Amino acid sequence: MAASSSALSNATIDSPAQRRNTRDARADGLFRWIVASAGLFVLLALLGAALSMLWGGREAFSTFGFGFLTSTDWDAVNHKFGALVPIYGTLVTALIAMLIAVPVSFGIALFLTEVAPNWLRGPVAAAIELLAGIPSIIYGMWGLFVFVPVMGEYVTPWLNDHLGKIPGLGALFTGPPLGIGMLTAGIVLAIMVIPFISSVMREVFLTVPMRLKESAYALGSTTTEVVWDIVLPYTRSAVIGGVFLGLGSALGETMAVTFVLGNAHQLTASLLMPGNSIAATIANEFTEADSDIYRSSLIALGFLLFVVTFFVLAGAKWMLRRMARAEGEK
Repeated sequence: MAASSSALSNATIDSPAQRRNTRDARADGLFRWIVASAGLFVLLALLGAALSMLWGGREAFSTFGFGFLTSTDWDAVNHKFGALVPIYGTLVTALIAMLIAVPVSFGIALFLTEVAPNWLRGPVAAAIELLAGIPSIIYGMWGLFVFVPVMGEYVTPWLNDHLGKIPGLGALFTGPPLGIGMLTAGIVLAIMVIPFISSVMREVFLTVPMRLKESAYALGSTTTEVVWDIVLPYTRSAVIGGVFLGLGSALGETMAVTFVLGNAHQLTASLLMPGNSIAATIANEFTEADSDIYRSSLIALGFLLFVVTFFVLAGAKWMLRRMARAEGEK
């Protein structure tokens, strides 16, 4: 009788804890389901966007085949379309932007974290964040009304006179002083993505433990040695990820590029000549598409931009994994 009373008492004592464990397990399962649904939603949205653009561009792909990727034609009257010129312009302008933006962003981030006095770091960081919040159309208008005249009057003639005469390299810097062109678009793109890349680099550099840098300084290292031997190895993967995020933004930029690129369907090696990009072509001509094949070709361009951006970001992820694996092996 005493034993049964003791067992009943233990069951009574344990039952609230059991009910709490059951409730916690149910809540944890619901939380897992919610966050898994959020992640699945992203994948479904990505897949849906890709398939919808592929379906919309099916007529262009079936009509022109692989030649759609290699043709320079863009004749709306005769319904002949090719994607080579927009693809080329997109890649070239993004490459120019990265060649300018990456070293400048790296210098800004290092200045704010390692060199600048404390009273200056806050205002400069705030200014960079404000630049990141400016709409792209403002950059495009500034580029068209302010930067393009400077390029046409001063920069382009100087490039023609000094770099245009160099064998081989001169083909890139020979052209009329129009001001608009792929070089101008690349510079405007660089100004746009610098705030994003520099902000990421700055936040990443701030994660380096202070004791590591102080130890290096105590051993007699200079600021340059600390940056190259301590800061960069510690943050290398995150820095590369920030650079590729900036590249993805540059590849898909529309309005700013549309203002200053020239929007000309011509394939040329000169960076001073007008060109076109995928985003600018879609923005300029979608409302003028007066036939099914015209509209399908523009949607097909959107799908190609999606593919290019996807492969760029996938390449960045693959590179980061290889670097992490190499660091683990070391």
